Amino acid sequence: MPYNVDAIFQIAGIGIIVAMLHTVLKQMGKEDYAHWVTLIGFVVVLFMVVVYVEDLFQTIKNVFLFSS
Repeated sequence: MPYNVDAIFQIAGIGIIVAMLHTVLKQMGKEDYAHWVTLIGFVVVLFMVVVYVEDLFQTIKNVFLFSS
């Protein structure tokens, strides 16, 4: 279960892109679209984090139950 920093960079990259899109859309007066972009970006990152948390809980379960 060696974690690399790729996931952190992916989440940071998504955050930067979403922030830029939100700013551009808000400057253009499309605030509804800006909010939707932010919400979709949040959901994508949330699903990514859920996968890693599930893996973490599975590893903790395996360690404390001494099973493989």
